[in-house]
Amino acid sequence: MTESLTVELANRSYPIHFNGALSKLASTIKELRKGKNNVCVIADIGSHGAHPNFLIQAGFLESEILVLPSGEKTKSIECLNQSLRFLAKNNLNRDSALFAFGGGVIGDLAGFTAASYLRGIDFYQIPTTLLSMVDSSVGGKTGINLPEGKNLVGAFWQPKAVFIVTELLQTLPMREFSAGMAEVIKYGMLADKSLFCELESSDFFDTQTPSLPSIIRRCCAIKAQVVTNDETETAISGGRALLNLGHSFAHAIENVAGYGVYLHGEAVAIGLILATELSVKLGQIKESEISRVRAIIESNALPTTLKDPLSISDLMQALQRDKKNRNGKLRFVTMQAIGKAITSEDVDSQMTEMIWTRAGAK
Repeated sequence: MTESLTVELANRSYPIHFNGALSKLASTIKELRKGKNNVCVIADIGSHGAHPNFLIQAGFLESEILVLPSGEKTKSIECLNQSLRFLAKNNLNRDSALFAFGGGVIGDLAGFTAASYLRGIDFYQIPTTLLSMVDSSVGGKTGINLPEGKNLVGAFWQPKAVFIVTELLQTLPMREFSAGMAEVIKYGMLADKSLFCELESSDFFDTQTPSLPSIIRRCCAIKAQVVTNDETETAISGGRALLNLGHSFAHAIENVAGYGVYLHGEAVAIGLILATELSVKLGQIKESEISRVRAIIESNALPTTLKDPLSISDLMQALQRDKKNRNGKLRFVTMQAIGKAITSEDVDSQMTEMIWTRAGAK
């Protein structure tokens, strides 16, 4: 496997490091210190607890580390305020840099903190979960949640580099690993049929799976290419929005159920089933594809229906706040085939309500 790949964004291009990522991280911190630039890191308490010496060995001081709680509730205005004040107390200036050490929640929060502080400082991603390695650490989407909806506040703020140290996955709880597999499955469904078939032919994936590093890289490569072509999701159709396959449903589930009831990847897994069923209803794919998607999700210990019934009315209201909608009309990512996603405009509300019932909503 190659050591790195590049997200091509002209003068803002940046590397995703794979092999040797830890040594590259240490040398990056050393170079920043040579320039007398202050650094800080925002860390997830779970990741920091599982790897208590990692950040110190990489070159951080204890006083430079802010440890925050795990879970979706950390993507909040309160934690943003805490993070910004931590940077100020550590005298970070415009030449300073912020690092994120954790999963998607910490990456999103730290990225938005960096984008906001002094109108923008450099930041780096050190993802510690499978989900953040294959998806959220790449592409520069940062933000926090509001009670009214997920990721309603944020900014596009690209990292200077991403350091993927797959050894960090060895302590990842199985539930978190499975949640990350939902995003891996998503990439197969939206852009890589051969990846989907590889996952389909395997009974189960875990941190010991020999092909895992190459699968992580394949997902990163897909995302890097999509981001290069449509960085800020402005394409009239297709483009970066395709990366949200299943996510309109997932974000609504998380919002209505309450942040933290479902891991993001668990909600995405249900969303992928619903997106497949919507694709069938729209006449884009065969009904037999639903059972294929369901089987691969179940084989990775992910849910295919809601734990408890949620209100269809509440779920529809949450969908109305989805960022992909245009002119007040529902807009979803669907599939023309496994491995080929598209955006579908002005989807009928009654059809969407019917889809929700398939997940156990009432």
